[in-house]
Amino acid sequence: MTPGPRTAHRRTTTPAVSFSAAAKAYGAVRAVDGVDLEIAGGETVALLGRNGAGKSTAIALLLGLCRPDTGTVQLFGGPPDQAVRAGRVGAMLQEARAVPRVTVGELVTFVAGRYPAPLPVLQALELAGIAHLTGRRVDRLSGGQTQRVRFAVALAGNPDLLVLDEPTAALDVEARHTFWESMRAYARRGSTVLFSTHYLEEAEAHADRILVVDRGRIVADGTGEELRRAAGGSRVSFDLHGRPTADLTLLPGVRAVDVRGDRAHLRTDDSDATVVALAELGAVRGLEVAPASLDDAFLALTTTAHARTGTETAR
Repeated sequence: MTPGPRTAHRRTTTPAVSFSAAAKAYGAVRAVDGVDLEIAGGETVALLGRNGAGKSTAIALLLGLCRPDTGTVQLFGGPPDQAVRAGRVGAMLQEARAVPRVTVGELVTFVAGRYPAPLPVLQALELAGIAHLTGRRVDRLSGGQTQRVRFAVALAGNPDLLVLDEPTAALDVEARHTFWESMRAYARRGSTVLFSTHYLEEAEAHADRILVVDRGRIVADGTGEELRRAAGGSRVSFDLHGRPTADLTLLPGVRAVDVRGDRAHLRTDDSDATVVALAELGAVRGLEVAPASLDDAFLALTTTAHARTGTETAR
């Protein structure tokens, strides 16, 4: 009998994912730089960072695709490859290739058969939103359809931990919405989900926690609201109308200036002082003051593009 939700492996107090001082370098580049991390069973966690921040290497360590140079990585209290062999881990990676001359149903059935307690094939296909594609050849699908096949393959083993690397990268808006509905449905079964993304709104909307990664390190860990509070400050915006911008960084409280067209956006630690100074300059046309956004928090917590110039980046 195929096990129902979470009956194959009982939840324990042991973390689903544990990194302890884990580090991995490629030459002079420290792709993962002394990471300490625990993810509890049943959590949905987003891994957020720029290109080259180290997200892909962290996922490779987690899946046992490479080993840390120093420190340890464990899944459910043991080595990653042990959890993978036991069918407790499902992964949806960016670089998977379509299998020629094989139908969607054949592929998912084959993968499910490699696991000790797989999800029923039809259920995996339905969760991925591709039950209607069962008889279609995988190598004749669109990019979005292929991405959903990868999701069904990741679900096939009925995993306790689902790892998704940029899962919506090839999907349009409607397909992204459908995908996240499917992911939440699987997470509600009690499974642990870790996904990486470039989309800030996806991280906040679909994760219990957001891990911000920069230069191989976790620089923030919390909910979207907690990250905004950690970044601090407010955003003050106003119309420039030809006013020079060179002196805006000198205004009291201002930490960053972003000019878009004829409008300036100031990130400030003291919005009252900034607004008073702008009023003294007569720069109050279209004035708006708002709390820091998640974008502001992300920019505040990660290294700026200027700081990265001339440096090597992680993978």
